[in-house]
Amino acid sequence: IGETGLGKSTLMDSLFNTSFESTPSPHTLSAVKLKAHTYELQESNVRLKLTIVDTVGYGDQINKEDSYQAIVDYIDAQFEAYLQEELKIKRSLATYHDTRIHICLYFICPTGHGLKSLDLSCMKKLDNKVNIIPIIAKADTISKSELQKFKTKIISELSSNGVEIYQFPTDDEQVSEVNTDMNSHLPFAVIGSTDFVRVGNKMMRSRQYPWGTVQVENELHCDFVKLREMLIRTNMEDMREKTHCKHYELYRKKRLEQMGFTDVDSENKPFVSFQQSYEAKRSHHLQEIQQKEDEMRQMFVVRVKEKETELKEAEKELHAKFDKLRHDHSEEKRKLEESRKKLEDEIVEFNRRKTQFSQGSTSHHTLTLGKSKKK
Repeated sequence: IGETGLGKSTLMDSLFNTSFESTPSPHTLSAVKLKAHTYELQESNVRLKLTIVDTVGYGDQINKEDSYQAIVDYIDAQFEAYLQEELKIKRSLATYHDTRIHICLYFICPTGHGLKSLDLSCMKKLDNKVNIIPIIAKADTISKSELQKFKTKIISELSSNGVEIYQFPTDDEQVSEVNTDMNSHLPFAVIGSTDFVRVGNKMMRSRQYPWGTVQVENELHCDFVKLREMLIRTNMEDMREKTHCKHYELYRKKRLEQMGFTDVDSENKPFVSFQQSYEAKRSHHLQEIQQKEDEMRQMFVVRVKEKETELKEAEKELHAKFDKLRHDHSEEKRKLEESRKKLEDEIVEFNRRKTQFSQGSTSHHTLTLGKSKKK
């Protein structure tokens, strides 16, 4: 882990004396992304399956509050994958490719003024999930006197902020003395290089400057050899063991508690076996299911009743509308009947008057003709 441009990829090439394929990361990423690459290395008869995870874009954002979250999520995801494999009925842990992170090299920018708030917040979030070894990158940019003060300031700030870094084990007599000495050199000040310069009869990894040459593997120039010795040759197995027995166990405990498995029952009495814990959880789970079923059934009954009431109200409204329409129709029909009867009466009266008028007109004409004949 480290900001872009601190030489993370170069140091990996130097540590394992090989050239890993890597592409420069852009500075325009909106969030931190993690890239994992797995390599199979072999030296003499020793084979090593190495996975390097790089934090691309770390520290490049303006808002750096959640820069560590992607890293935390990735580490938890590897723990979760191992836990799921462990919980399988048919496990194959012997052949399982363990992707858990066993060591975190945290690259510190060689400012000489102490740690940044981003460094402290990130390491604080990670110290209970992974073994952290802080290293000062590009140590050739600081003088020796400033470097020692910088180391002291870093350790002081880590201690005052409660950040736990990985300490090389001192309980093994074979490595106790050397590990105690190496713990006093933390954080390691390192230099990486892909260039080789002939020194005597050997080609050495070095960085050339106008004022001289800095040798990567010269302990007078930097702590690269100390870091390589501690990582690869002396404490590799301890890092794996500590990852499994401390960090993974802590994650496993939290996850099992989230699943409902505990070491004590509701009365704080310890369970005799995992089966007992499972049965207790199963019983509790069945009770919860039954309770939810009852609640859903009651809710269903209430909703059915509400729907029935709603339908009855709608039916009542429809009946009322129908009765009103029928009444209006009857009233309209009555009015039409009255109008029709009135019209028929008027027609009869009209015909009667018409007949009378016709008869009166005929008799008058006859009378007029008679008078004319007499004359």
